[in-house]
Amino acid sequence: MSPIEAETMTAIAIEGGKGPASALRPEPLPIPRPADGQILIRVRAAGVNRPDLLQRMGGYPPPPGSPATMGLEVAGEVAVGGGRWKAGDRVCALLGGGGYAQYAVCDARHALPIPGGFSFEQAAGLPETVFTVFANVFEHGALKTGETLLLHGATSGIGVTAIQMAKAAGARVIATGRGADKAAAALALGADISVDTTAQDFAEIAKAAGGVDVVLDMVGGDYTAKNLDALKTGGRIVFIASLGGGQLDVPIFRIMQKRAVITGSTLRPRDADEKARLAAEIERVVWPWIAAGKIKAQVDRTFPLEDAAGAHAYLEAGAHVGKVILTVG
Repeated sequence: MSPIEAETMTAIAIEGGKGPASALRPEPLPIPRPADGQILIRVRAAGVNRPDLLQRMGGYPPPPGSPATMGLEVAGEVAVGGGRWKAGDRVCALLGGGGYAQYAVCDARHALPIPGGFSFEQAAGLPETVFTVFANVFEHGALKTGETLLLHGATSGIGVTAIQMAKAAGARVIATGRGADKAAAALALGADISVDTTAQDFAEIAKAAGGVDVVLDMVGGDYTAKNLDALKTGGRIVFIASLGGGQLDVPIFRIMQKRAVITGSTLRPRDADEKARLAAEIERVVWPWIAAGKIKAQVDRTFPLEDAAGAHAYLEAGAHVGKVILTVG
């Protein structure tokens, strides 16, 4: 039976609509049907991301028109083609939701070819992180060859991707993490300087190294004043999360002195045309870096789809280095 003729698939739902990791349950749900301009993907692997944790807890609802279930990135085979894609093509794709399932639909323009030599599990960890880093570090942050990036959360999925993409672009990277093991992992991934924030002052180390041009910050809170202190004149601070606190208390005059730009963005609510533009730019700029071996997959651990609860609990514990992936049978 072809997937378009089948009725149901296994997907992950949240018992009660929101709750802890243990609320995640595999359930039979209808297989989605692709609309005009969409493709249907037979999912083989799906990335697990912090926005999924927020959605599970009721804090990050899907945008209008997106599936109510979680999952922002997948890799698999095209089951029903459209646009440039035909059945059987191996793709990874950025989704508005619905990736924790055996089948998912997406805008055909938001899919990219799986890089040569990448498994489904490796490719499933690319879209959400690569799109986020490209949009925030290279577009909003305007990082250039020869500049310095200060990166917090260096061993997260975003962090390991940002280190490699910045180095591929010819930038210098100062990475931070909590603990000596994470600091060592950041160096192994290519960071030029790595800071253990439990024992060292990252702002002082960054200033001693000449300052930074761009900060990619997922912490917020009291890191913000230190980011500004480490920033060179004309530097840019880009927020993508606020794990350490969502309110800023920074001296305005210091921002003026530094001619600093403070910005930030989210990816999921962007409209389909904007995501398509990003996908095309990423395929043009980033996919050749991957082909040249400058960016490698960093999969920390995989879980079967049915154990999405275990994957969420593992991600929440924070010991991972790289991506957590669901494998889909």
